[in-house]
Amino acid sequence: MKKLHFSIVINAPKKKVWTKMLEKAGYEAWASEFYPGSTYEGSWDEGAKIKFISPEGDGMTAVIAENKPFEYISIEHLGYIMGGVEDTESPEIKAWAPIYENYAFSENNGVSEVKVDIDVLPEWEEYMQQTWPKALTRLKSICE
Repeated sequence: MKKLHFSIVINAPKKKVWTKMLEKAGYEAWASEFYPGSTYEGSWDEGAKIKFISPEGDGMTAVIAENKPFEYISIEHLGYIMGGVEDTESPEIKAWAPIYENYAFSENNGVSEVKVDIDVLPEWEEYMQQTWPKALTRLKSICE
């Protein structure tokens, strides 16, 4: 398992960036860089279950491990969803789960920085290295 770090500076207050990053329409816009039509079901509330899914119904199941509004959010990924069925118990999943995806927000004079830290499996590292910068650039364009 490797931890990857990404960040972007956005010329907007962090409350706006947080809201655009997590509200359904904004999320769907920037997350489309990972997979067109990506969305989520569930809540960003701490302790809540959340599913990140493709239009075909595949994706990941998770819980929100921590939520400090406008400051920090931690997603604890617990398994995959394939064909609409969640898998959090198979040996393949138990080999890596849980993994974390964390977003930290800071602001200075109306300019925000979003820092993303993610745990990544080796087979996904190159894809994430290529795609996260595109997704953050898309988020920046939504917010500015």
